[in-house]
Amino acid sequence: MAVTAKLVKELRDKTGAGMMDCKKALMETDGDIDKAIDVLREKGLSKAAKKADRIAAEGLVRLAFSEDHKEAAIVEVNSETDFVAKNPEFIEFVEKLAEKALEVESEDMDAFMAMDFFGEGTVQEALTAKIAKIGENMNIRRIQKLNTEGTVYTGYMHNGGLIGVIVGIKTDAAADEINVAAKDVAMQVASMSPKFVNETEVDQAWLANETEIAKQQLLNEGKKPELLDRIIPGKIKAILKDVCLVDQKFVKDSDLTVGEYVANVAKELGKDMTVTEMVRFEVGEGIEKKEEDFAAEVAAQMNK
Repeated sequence: MAVTAKLVKELRDKTGAGMMDCKKALMETDGDIDKAIDVLREKGLSKAAKKADRIAAEGLVRLAFSEDHKEAAIVEVNSETDFVAKNPEFIEFVEKLAEKALEVESEDMDAFMAMDFFGEGTVQEALTAKIAKIGENMNIRRIQKLNTEGTVYTGYMHNGGLIGVIVGIKTDAAADEINVAAKDVAMQVASMSPKFVNETEVDQAWLANETEIAKQQLLNEGKKPELLDRIIPGKIKAILKDVCLVDQKFVKDSDLTVGEYVANVAKELGKDMTVTEMVRFEVGEGIEKKEEDFAAEVAAQMNK
């Protein structure tokens, strides 16, 4: 049986083993996935293979910055339990992954997983080894790198790394000159979770959907259909103030918007500052966590 790229990916997804290891195992077993899993187990990857189907929805977010803060990277790595997420070895691994993400040319996860990991093999191989050593499934879920010219990046991590934020500010100022203000903005993103930086970035499909919802709400409140065209613009403006970062009320001073706060800092500094980018990762967001019956899990372990 021919060993295709699809087959290699399927085996890698099932076992967490490195791409080349999967390819060799499939060639050795003539494309038989079950036998290939056994081959990988025999080569010391059994823990990773056994645990690869467990849901990893805990974990950590970590950030990394170049020395001048003109490049930044953020990574989310998931684990099965928050206990492992507090393991110093796991924390160090995630921090090194964030450093490695600073080197990426693109955010293609396959390319990232194939990169050299500080002389420990590929990122994928380092992950597989860590799974085997710690004894819990882990998953490098996503990475993002930011390096727009003329932009300085600052970050904030909340609750030990359950939420990580990077904000980009277009400015001629150095990172240390804007650090306090930029961190304030990053904290705003962490706490208020805006969807867009400003109105020009608003997704038009999202806006159309919100407009329809607003119309239906008004009709349900008894408003006449012929009045909607006059009411809707104000309603949408209020929604945009909630979801656009620069238009949100600044959490540290509700008399200002975030945009006004940044403008005031820029005036004091004597250098232009404009918030242009933001990334917010929250551990496990969008992952459906499997609810386990603890007693049943213990019984299952006892019967192994």
